[in-house]
Amino acid sequence: MPYNIKDIKNIRKKLGITQSQLSKAAGVSQSLIAKIESNRIDPAYSNVQKIFAALDSLSHIKAITAKDIMIKTIVSCKRSDNLRDVIKKMKSKEISQLPVIESNIVVGMVTEKNIVNNILESGDNINTVEHIMEDAPPMISKKTSKEALVEMLKFFPLVIVQEKGRILGIITKSDLIRNMFK
Repeated sequence: MPYNIKDIKNIRKKLGITQSQLSKAAGVSQSLIAKIESNRIDPAYSNVQKIFAALDSLSHIKAITAKDIMIKTIVSCKRSDNLRDVIKKMKSKEISQLPVIESNIVVGMVTEKNIVNNILESGDNINTVEHIMEDAPPMISKKTSKEALVEMLKFFPLVIVQEKGRILGIITKSDLIRNMFK
């Protein structure tokens, strides 16, 4: 990954490591890291290479995955749930989509968008979730990278994190955004 010397401090902080930890990983002194970060020194090329190699190595170790972003407490509904109750649940929890789960299997999802569209088309005649639910959202591994999540959430309002058929958590666009600004 190409780096700029001026970005060392920001990258280090994003990785959540101290100057001391970076210096040990790079094989340079902590005072050198401090001087570089405060622009008090023009470092030798060989030291910059060591620091960048360490940052690259540490960024792979600290790569953010679905496990780091997912919300473990899943608010869901069932196919047979009354639509008005589901709308109240979504409003009280301040969420815009819910997975539809039956016997620990995700069978669909309900979103504000499809609620509004179906009410506009069918009027107030819709009683249960089953009549308006969409297809199930994508299922992903807890090891899925943040970069892959960004791409998936461009097309889906939520993804389900699972392992060996067991639901571990849920990730929405707002969860991803919240994680970016931690």
